[in-house]
Amino acid sequence: MSPLLATLTKYAPKTFPGLNKLRGITQTEIDEHLKLYGGYVTNTNLLREKIAGIVEKGEAGSAEFSEFVRRLGFEYNGMRLHELYFENLGGNVEPGAAVKAAIDEAFGCWENWEIEFRKIAAMRGVGWAILYKDPETGFLSNHWIGLHEEGHPAGFTPLLVMDVWEHAWTAYLKPTERGRYIDDFFTNINWKSVEDRLVR
Repeated sequence: MSPLLATLTKYAPKTFPGLNKLRGITQTEIDEHLKLYGGYVTNTNLLREKIAGIVEKGEAGSAEFSEFVRRLGFEYNGMRLHELYFENLGGNVEPGAAVKAAIDEAFGCWENWEIEFRKIAAMRGVGWAILYKDPETGFLSNHWIGLHEEGHPAGFTPLLVMDVWEHAWTAYLKPTERGRYIDDFFTNINWKSVEDRLVR
């Protein structure tokens, strides 16, 4: 094995203890979703190895190199967004004072934020609904992220991450029942996880 490949850090799938406490979202759904997440971890490692191998051969800049680098953004963010999503599920913890105050300041009141976030999650298409914190100002804002690597505001901190690809609910609901899944997601938010991200 080459020196570069020998020192390349490998990612390992994480575990998420809060997922055994969910209401509405079934264990079958979680099991299938975790398999999909595992695929992102595997593909992230594989692409990083392939890119390193191409660089070592002096072929960086080739068409193959370019395609692997483009694909890495999709796989890497697929891995990381699923980790953030699973971490902010479970525990059924109510939102704390810091989260409530930050949301009230950014959106005028909690109800405004929740309506906006739910409507973003309900938009047609596959992607992610994410509540972000701007590290420059501390302000919060909701965003739609298409695919995994498109639309992230640079440098912003994801606080609440919701997967709205259909695989997030079709193991226990019909493809047309996104609204029920959104309700289930809100029932299962671990607000402690969100608050930890807010105050970091």
